[in-house]
Amino acid sequence: MSLPADFLAATRHLIPAERLFDDPLSTLAFGTDASFYRLIPQLVVRVESETEVIALLRLANSHQVPVTFRAAGTSLSGQAISDSVLIVLGDHWNGREIRHGGAQIRLQPGVIGAAANAVLAPLGRKIGPDPASINAAKIGGIVANNSSGMCCGTAQNSYHTLAGLRLVLADGSLLDTEDPASVAAFRRSHAPLLAQLDELARQTRANSELASRIRHKYRLKNTTGLSLNALVDFTDPLDILSHLMVGSEGTLGFISAVTYDTVPEHPHKASALLVFPDVESCCRAVPLLKQQPVSAVELLDRRSLRSVESMPGMPEWVGTLSAGACALLIETRASGAELLSEQIERIMASVAQFPREKQVDFSTDPKVYNQLWKIRKDTFPAVGAVRATGTTVIIEDVTFPVEVLAEGVNRLLALFDKHGYAEAIIFGHALEGNLHFVFTQGFDSETEKGRYEAFMQDVAQLVAVEFAGALKAEHGTGRNMAPFVELEWGREAYQLMWAIKRLLDPQGILNPDVVLSDDPQIHLKNLKSLPAANAIVDKCIECGFCEPVCPSNGLTLTPRQRIVIWRDIQARKCAGIDTRELEAAFQHQGIDSCAATGLCAQRCPVGINTGDLVRELRAGQARHPGRADWLAGHFATTLKGARLSLMLAGMAQRLLGAPRLLKLSRSARRWSGERLPQWTPAMPQALRWVEPPPVRATDKPKVVYLPACISRVMGPAAGSDEPVSLFDKTCALLEKAGFEVIFPAGLDELCCGQPFASKGYLEQGERKREELLAALLAASEQGRYPIYCDTSPCTLRLVQGMPDARLNLYDPVRFIREHLLERLAFEPIDTPVAVHVTCSTQHLGEAEALLAVARRCSTQVVVPEGIHCCGFAGDKGFSLPALNDHALRSLKSAVQHCELGVSTSRTCEIGLSSHSGIDYRGLVYLVDRVTRPIA
Repeated sequence: MSLPADFLAATRHLIPAERLFDDPLSTLAFGTDASFYRLIPQLVVRVESETEVIALLRLANSHQVPVTFRAAGTSLSGQAISDSVLIVLGDHWNGREIRHGGAQIRLQPGVIGAAANAVLAPLGRKIGPDPASINAAKIGGIVANNSSGMCCGTAQNSYHTLAGLRLVLADGSLLDTEDPASVAAFRRSHAPLLAQLDELARQTRANSELASRIRHKYRLKNTTGLSLNALVDFTDPLDILSHLMVGSEGTLGFISAVTYDTVPEHPHKASALLVFPDVESCCRAVPLLKQQPVSAVELLDRRSLRSVESMPGMPEWVGTLSAGACALLIETRASGAELLSEQIERIMASVAQFPREKQVDFSTDPKVYNQLWKIRKDTFPAVGAVRATGTTVIIEDVTFPVEVLAEGVNRLLALFDKHGYAEAIIFGHALEGNLHFVFTQGFDSETEKGRYEAFMQDVAQLVAVEFAGALKAEHGTGRNMAPFVELEWGREAYQLMWAIKRLLDPQGILNPDVVLSDDPQIHLKNLKSLPAANAIVDKCIECGFCEPVCPSNGLTLTPRQRIVIWRDIQARKCAGIDTRELEAAFQHQGIDSCAATGLCAQRCPVGINTGDLVRELRAGQARHPGRADWLAGHFATTLKGARLSLMLAGMAQRLLGAPRLLKLSRSARRWSGERLPQWTPAMPQALRWVEPPPVRATDKPKVVYLPACISRVMGPAAGSDEPVSLFDKTCALLEKAGFEVIFPAGLDELCCGQPFASKGYLEQGERKREELLAALLAASEQGRYPIYCDTSPCTLRLVQGMPDARLNLYDPVRFIREHLLERLAFEPIDTPVAVHVTCSTQHLGEAEALLAVARRCSTQVVVPEGIHCCGFAGDKGFSLPALNDHALRSLKSAVQHCELGVSTSRTCEIGLSSHSGIDYRGLVYLVDRVTRPIA
């Protein structure tokens, strides 16, 4: 059914056009979440204020238009999609307020869970919920789903750590439970509603059988249905209302802010892995461990261990375990090292009577600790990586009472065999009896849909009826368990949930068919297909973990959305449907505006680099190979042309002044149809380049210095108070440390090939890369000397897939930490320094090392929150400045108290300087400033 014209007109009057999306590409992009369902919204609204939400809900209520709220879209059960109006959070929902020295924190719904923990970390605190998606999931979704996690259990979930809530009901009314004036006004305006809630709670408590059932259900980890425990845990209707909102999945109202009671984040931790010979002995150990000071106990069945045994970094013994083996990964945390040792002794003593097939003792060594947790964390992606193209990965989470956990595991394994899910694995949070099972499923035939339906019916009967467990432990009911809520809870409790829904949302406009549905087949409708599109991205499960680090997120498309659109384009082509309109829109939204730095791969559970897809698509569109050949073959001339362009820009700046030139550049770019590059006041001056002469041989240690082509072209910006170029500063620092500096022969003809590859000219890019590697091999005397590259993106380009093991290439961070720390004395300055960790530095694994070096140089190191990729992306800061603008829109406020910034990419520093108001320079400038040679 189409949206009412009056509703649309009123919405367009309320929300600026740039935050309303109804075009086919945008609605398709937002029509997916991390679940295996897809609904295409008719309208997507990006809201930036509570006032807008209130007005929209009043309009929706008046016109009976269904709406769905969406935060990060990492929901696994289909609760963040809509075929009506989808309301998504914009930038201005990121407020946070620490209270009582960290004992509480007030958060708006757009704050990412990990960001909340980052601001609490210096105080030794964290929020209670710790879902696996915490690096992407936002607080609004964490509360609305009552998400938990590995250490959270039930005691520290949102329901039990809730200190206050600010919410908007379906009628647009506002309540802040921490504001006495708001509370008093709400009690007056909604007295009948509160009275009815009070009566429902009184009747529930008086019904001893029902009250007992509710208490039993929430003794377990449980998110099936609405939070009926609010009716028995509280007597004040406002407390009942606020706790009903937790886990309501957007079906009862909008959560505008939440205040958490935080929990301790102990600094000392250790982990062990105990492998038992069978499921029974493994599960019998769990109740004993539950009585011990453990923070997490993760169960892994033999199938899950088998799924990761051949992955890089896995211990060899994983592949030698017996067929029936079952493991427990145990973590314990403490405030001090001595207490930690005592806890380890107690834990091991508690399970001493159980036989073990293999054991990795408790360790505080990060290498051992991280390897153990890698086994656990890689299980889910391992299933995703082996799934057949066209199938999806489904992860369900159920709860068995701990006392029957062994039987529950074995019965689930039997169901896998019965229904032919040979690849299915089981892992989970054993302390709570919470098991995740992961399997692959196709929905491209009625036979496959029937198999899935029969399997889910059996699972529901097993968990909810036979074992009186929970069909949803922490992922929310969503659509896929909505038909089974009554089966699990019984008719009386189920009707109570409907009574609450109709009381708070009488028009039924809030997220219909989620949690509660009249349609017994809703879990089998609107199933998402994942057709083959490109081998690079076919393993994508559309989880959305990549989105927070993408610079175009909120401007055009995210990596997940790029894959969604490209899949749809390929599916339509296969079906003979005209895709020209969609492809035209995708050109800018998906291809041109992608930074292609691959930071998404760092967050992707299956390691997908969406930038690789974009580069491949650009290669297919490359129309000037002859020009690229000429530029590659005459690279010194190309660099001379670049220096000339910078020289002319510098002359224009001196003649017109920066403000006038900036205005003129913007106008010229607009008149050219966005084809001319954008000038910026941070634009470097042309470097007066002279090919360095051969050095005289000495007995000093030698280093081959590869100045990137941009370091040979770009000098400092005109407004910089640092007159020395990166090239000269690097030479000076290396010489200060006692090195003899060697340069490759024919330096100005050399390039790593990145400028060509990023434009789709892969052949020319690879030719330049091979040419440079050969020159470096000769200059280093077949790898005898280390090679220092002054720009991290070029270093990354050279080391990726480098076949010659003789070459030892260093980016600035690695060279400084391995060769200069021991040769230079550091005298740190007490000056705030902003550090930008480039995408390439992260890919090189040097992010923490960069911060460590910066902290050797300054006592005040600032890493701006939420700045992952700067979006400059080589030259996109000139050719598509909107991407750089968007990626760094919050930078200035984050670094306004800093005096300078450091990075390891000259082009990134242009954008960073432009948007921060401070001068960003290479790391070597800071190191040179604070060091002297060790005598």
